[in-house]
Amino acid sequence: MARSGLEVLMDDVNHLRGARIGICCNHTAVTRDLVHILSAVQRSGLGVTRMFAPEHGVDALAQDMITVEDEGDRLPVVSLYGDSAESLRPDPSLLEDLDVMLFDIQDIGSRYYTYQATLGFIMEVAATTGTKVIVLDRPNPIDGISVEGNIVNDGFESFVSAYPLAVRHGMTMGELGRFFRDDQGIDCDLEIVRCEGWQRDQWLDDTDLPWVFPSPNMPTLECAGIYPGMCLIEGTNLSEGRGTTRPFHLVGAPWMDRKLFTEYCKKGAEEAQLRGIGFREASFEPRFQKHAEKPCHGTEIFVSDRYAMEPYLLGLVVLEAALRAAPDDFRWRTETYEFVDEPIAIDLLTGSAEVRVGLESRMRPRELQEGWAEQREEWMERRAPSLLY
Repeated sequence: MARSGLEVLMDDVNHLRGARIGICCNHTAVTRDLVHILSAVQRSGLGVTRMFAPEHGVDALAQDMITVEDEGDRLPVVSLYGDSAESLRPDPSLLEDLDVMLFDIQDIGSRYYTYQATLGFIMEVAATTGTKVIVLDRPNPIDGISVEGNIVNDGFESFVSAYPLAVRHGMTMGELGRFFRDDQGIDCDLEIVRCEGWQRDQWLDDTDLPWVFPSPNMPTLECAGIYPGMCLIEGTNLSEGRGTTRPFHLVGAPWMDRKLFTEYCKKGAEEAQLRGIGFREASFEPRFQKHAEKPCHGTEIFVSDRYAMEPYLLGLVVLEAALRAAPDDFRWRTETYEFVDEPIAIDLLTGSAEVRVGLESRMRPRELQEGWAEQREEWMERRAPSLLY
């Protein structure tokens, strides 16, 4: 039987009695019986001074890049996703009166997913206030073995690329905490409460732990599986399916020829030897965000073999197909992205200009992927000392 770090902590909380405790969490911080961390901690007789909410809020009500205000009725909830880059880090005054910060959020194994950046930023501030950070670990839901993509280059850091990780990093949140401390030199008093019963080659549904959707547009584990590549669509003027029931599976725009686009996706997948993925011509109408309430045409992505697919390569294939199918209408997103104007969104997501420039100059997706072989090996070696399982 698998158990989360939260459940392991609840076995014995005597060492926390009398401590002034803060909690950074969202709604994914639950026991196997779906008891939220706040209830579990309070039932154990511990006091909580305040809570901290990552992007989307404690209850994940806010869409991506939407300001979340401080909230809370029973106790204060401090937002760590406000209207500026400065809001992403807690003010030191909010940690100075805390002995311990408990951190429990389900990550999904991709560098862009901002919860791991929030952990790193909390650790940076805690290092200055002397607050101990305890990470209650959970499995990497898309396995802890598979690694894809490049490492963030200098000058391309942002909230979606805050630390030099591979895109699909293959680590748990606790392991990332160790990496931030030991590799990145964040001198924070850090403790990891390991989860139990998870093996590195397992997806979350290979365990008996519950899947709680970790953000509004991450409804299923399969969606998390393709996210390391399909999040790249955020860096374009294509809809990535937000505002539909199939986010990141649906891709398109009002001006896209769905037949041509799907044909290019299929052909690109074949040329890239991308396995475990299928494409279907599709039309959809997002209810909000890009192209809201307008019919969009494009493709729908199906996963036939999650163990064979390479999600980052999938994202590159889809981008290449869009460039070919709609060269006059396709654009890279140039609006401010995660509080950054330059570099543009696609370069922030990919951690360099290499993908954008490469695809524009007709480099093939597999060629780009293979070009990061050395970076992948570097990442595997660099992360190894931080692994716990």
